[in-house]
Amino acid sequence: MVSIDTFRKLALSFPEATEEPHFEKTSFRVKKKIFATYDDIKKRACIKLSEIDQDVFSSADRTIIFPVDNKWGKQGWTLIEMNKVHKDLFFDALRTAYCEVAPKKLADQIRTNDNQ
Repeated sequence: MVSIDTFRKLALSFPEATEEPHFEKTSFRVKKKIFATYDDIKKRACIKLSEIDQDVFSSADRTIIFPVDNKWGKQGWTLIEMNKVHKDLFFDALRTAYCEVAPKKLADQIRTNDNQ
């Protein structure tokens, strides 16, 4: 299980990440591009992944991580059940989403830190 406080701490730990409202949700952005949102009512995160990464993360357990069931899902938007997901899996998926959306220079900072 991952709380919104943990989600916020992880999301804002990435270079130049910001938190902003997005309709009735909380969004996390880099350079004004959304890489994740949080729906407090449904206790779900929605993150932006590539189609390949979406398939890889969803294969872990489709009751926890799964594509949005519409055209947004086909573009890589992926839902995560926050009451069910393990923190390590969530952090890996969130980091991947950040790197998918962030400019190469910022994404490379994260990837470099992963290899150390």
